[in-house]
Amino acid sequence: MGYVCPVCDAEEADAVHLANHLAVTASLGRRDHEAWLEEHAPDWADCGPEELGEIVSEHATEIETPEFDGRAHDRGRPQGLEDELARQSRQPGRGTMTAEAESVLEEARELTRRMESSGDDSPDEADEAGTNGTGDENENA
Repeated sequence: MGYVCPVCDAEEADAVHLANHLAVTASLGRRDHEAWLEEHAPDWADCGPEELGEIVSEHATEIETPEFDGRAHDRGRPQGLEDELARQSRQPGRGTMTAEAESVLEEARELTRRMESSGDDSPDEADEAGTNGTGDENENA
């Protein structure tokens, strides 16, 4: 059973996806989603996806959803971050993200690049190697 976002009518596959949609959208600076969460789940930032899903699903309209085979495909290609942001904002790309949200996404991209290029190294191992998670050398190292 899926749910419709009570703020923007986005259809989500289940309560956990609805919780993630609301929290990510609010975190990206969408004040309407943040205000809704503050009203209906004041401690939303401290909740895990399952716990938040239980709370927000009580306030959302249930819908029938198709069976998913585990692959997110849109017109024959995997759906990525840009596609999801465009779907949530109803405009291409990131729309009007805050500078802070843009910075967080850039940092996530950089961490992903590092993890992919270093094989099994984790970001914590990179810190031990003399970086502070941003690619700059630690001043205290």
